[in-house]
Amino acid sequence: MGRRLAQLANLPASELKGVGATKAASLGKMGIRSVLDVLTHYPRRYIDRTKEAKIADLEVGEEAAILVNVKRSTQRRTGKGKSMVIVTVTDGTASMDVTFFGQPFREKQLQPGLDAVFFGKLELYGGKRKMTNPVVDLIGNRTGRILPVYGQSEKAGIASWDIARFCEETLRRAGDFAEPLDEALLDRLDLVARTEAFRAIHLPESMAEAGAARKRLVFDELLRVQVELVRRKRELERTAVGIAHVVGDGGGPLVKRFHEVLPYDLTGAQARTIVEINEDLAKGHPMHRLLQGDVGAGKTVVAVSAMLVAVQGGHQAALMAPTEVLAEQHHLGIKHLLEGFTVPDTDDGNLFGGAGMDRSLRVALLTNRTTAGDRRKILEDMATGNLDIVIGTHSLISEGIEFKSLGVVVIDEQHRFGVEQRAALRDKGAGDAMPDVLVMTATPIPRTAAMTVYGDLDVSVLDELPPGRTPIVTRWAQNDMDEVQVWQQVRDEIAEGRQVYVVCPLIEESEKLEVRSAQETFEELTSGELSGLRVGLLHGRLKSDEKDAVMTQFRAGELDALVSTTVIEVGVDVPNATVMVILDATRFGIAQLHQLRGRVGRGAAKSFCWLVGEAKTPDGEARLEALVRSTDGFELAEVDLDLRGEGTIMGERQKGQNDLKLASLRRDREWVVTAREIAIEILDTDPELIKHELLAEEVDLFLKADDIDFLMKS
Repeated sequence: MGRRLAQLANLPASELKGVGATKAASLGKMGIRSVLDVLTHYPRRYIDRTKEAKIADLEVGEEAAILVNVKRSTQRRTGKGKSMVIVTVTDGTASMDVTFFGQPFREKQLQPGLDAVFFGKLELYGGKRKMTNPVVDLIGNRTGRILPVYGQSEKAGIASWDIARFCEETLRRAGDFAEPLDEALLDRLDLVARTEAFRAIHLPESMAEAGAARKRLVFDELLRVQVELVRRKRELERTAVGIAHVVGDGGGPLVKRFHEVLPYDLTGAQARTIVEINEDLAKGHPMHRLLQGDVGAGKTVVAVSAMLVAVQGGHQAALMAPTEVLAEQHHLGIKHLLEGFTVPDTDDGNLFGGAGMDRSLRVALLTNRTTAGDRRKILEDMATGNLDIVIGTHSLISEGIEFKSLGVVVIDEQHRFGVEQRAALRDKGAGDAMPDVLVMTATPIPRTAAMTVYGDLDVSVLDELPPGRTPIVTRWAQNDMDEVQVWQQVRDEIAEGRQVYVVCPLIEESEKLEVRSAQETFEELTSGELSGLRVGLLHGRLKSDEKDAVMTQFRAGELDALVSTTVIEVGVDVPNATVMVILDATRFGIAQLHQLRGRVGRGAAKSFCWLVGEAKTPDGEARLEALVRSTDGFELAEVDLDLRGEGTIMGERQKGQNDLKLASLRRDREWVVTAREIAIEILDTDPELIKHELLAEEVDLFLKADDIDFLMKS
């Protein structure tokens, strides 16, 4: 049958020749403890000896990996007393000096005669070629057309050649590997066999072989993740007890009436998403759905529709927002939308059969600034069922908060909450029945990332904007001349009766510094560009009543401009605001810039967003150019993933190791989709994985149960 990966996982790395106690401890510091860890410590790059870069051919400023031989190594001190090691190397075509600052160990490490790979940028100094502080991979005197280069640990004393030696021994002793996938599937997907993949990833005869090996092992990683997520999701649907809501025609009487009184028609995307959610709500197991919608796509209307399904069946609904400003905005908006709505005041609260007097549908706000008296009354009404919809911050999950019958939970800007916080609100359901959960985000997630990070959730997408939303013109002010235009347009818009946001530079180090930045910006503008205008200041350190007063003034049109930190990033809805000025825009990420821009363009008037500041890096320039080019959040999410990689995306898991040592959500988009489809296909025909026993073993081997349990709480 071949060697199973579980067998290698049970063998300590010390089983390999040359791995004594010291080497084993060093490998352990790199996370390599078993023979399987050695095998799955894949090369981070390859040197193609037939096409490798040569010193003589490199252009100044060009970055490359070059294979060199050390000729001599000397150390001295700089004028400031810092260590400087100068290593002279050659590759047969030319020589150069390589300088290492602050790395005194390089003198002993890089001894004459040693072969190494240096990865860095060629410079010219005094007419001579040189590199400064390149990445160093020690490869020993290994030969071969394709040379794998491994991640190493200089502090632990593990070099690339050590890993290569251990991998070669593992492959030799393991022989053939057990194959978890059938031949027909491999043929269909054009994938090489497992044995060939492991051999060719470590000992490729050509770069094409290495690429084919990577493709197979990437698919294995993604398939394991998707099998476990789909399996757990189905298990939850099969066993978790939920509320089978009576949806009725058009969503039910309250939902139908709500849609009729809206001052506009639902978009096609809203109508489609509401149907998807209603189908979930009618089932006897709890809904777990992610609602993605770009800024202004109408997520609130969809959320209210879901909450009204619960309310019309005699249950309650809760909406949790990450900030008081956003919670208050939701409360104002939803209360206005549901003004005049009534529900039957019956013992069982059942709209479809109870008798009794109608009472007004009640919407309440619960945050840290709720007064003690109001809080007592709200908690009492929540527990007795006299409150239908509660909107709040994390205070909704405080101890002592009880609902009579919580039917639907909506969590807005869900990425702002930890998994445990989201689970705490879901657990407020009455008895054994879990409420249905709708998590929303206005930060579009690339489809492949959503399928991996939120693979346990069903995903609905609002990909249309409601009519009446005006496209926002985005411009980048890169210099002082451009800034003159910014403030001229600000004054012109204010003269026309419009309002303006000015967002201060983001200072990550401390909220105190951010407040100082906001205060300084406010003082500069009120004595300069915005002199004589009504300007408000909003930041996180203001007291609750002060924040409330400023926002109330701005909403009422009593302020011309609002100078703010990113506290206004989400939820603030002032249709009369038509200009967003973001200072030092390169300090912000794409998603945050897009969110901030979404605070304008909410009325009928043409709106503008100014990104102010010079880009210091190519990535910063690419971010701002993407914002100028597109207002499509989903397109920007893909750009963001390309620029940043998926490290922060995978960080959404918030805990534990993921199985992705090779796979990249950025490079391997199509394989994420394929892996999901194959996982569903396998589980449709073999839900217990009885016919796929080896695949089941590997899923359990690579994916820690505790980490998946934690993820599934989302």
